[in-house]
Amino acid sequence: MYFEIIVAGIFVNNILLAQFLGNCPFLGTSKKMETAIGMAMAVVFVLVMAGVITWLIYYWLLTPFKLTFLRTIAFILVIASLVQFVEMFLKKSIPALYAGLGIFLPLITTNCAVFGACVLNIDKELEFMPALVTSFAYAAGFGLALILFAGVRERILLARVPRPLRDTSIALITAGIISLSFYAFRGMV
Repeated sequence: MYFEIIVAGIFVNNILLAQFLGNCPFLGTSKKMETAIGMAMAVVFVLVMAGVITWLIYYWLLTPFKLTFLRTIAFILVIASLVQFVEMFLKKSIPALYAGLGIFLPLITTNCAVFGACVLNIDKELEFMPALVTSFAYAAGFGLALILFAGVRERILLARVPRPLRDTSIALITAGIISLSFYAFRGMV
């Protein structure tokens, strides 16, 4: 059961390429492989922790006290707190990565992939362990897509791209092609 959830989260229902959540850091931090790997690791940590904590808050705090209407605010507060922790950690221990991520690190707070995964866990009414595994699978899928895209973008820099298609244009075309390649996994699960 968990293997199926992992395959579905990484390949079939990839949070980035199939559900189109989190495109801003996808395009913004994929120009260099080091930055993409750093962002992928940050998103994995934040998304997994946010998935667990928001599940606990929703089912142990909001639901018993009939405060489910505060779900959005509670989830954003959890995600913002986790991002602050990651930002402080990177600033202290890996300043080069912190500088490389720039504005995109604090923007994980508003990354719709992180928030969307937390909401999907609740909307699907998953138990704790499936919610944890799903959060990890979504995060791993996000990281995989980001690292693949960064690798392709680094190769594109070596290619002769027509002037009208340079930079963002070719990046969007490439993202579309990668998204189509992940669409091939639709029949797996």
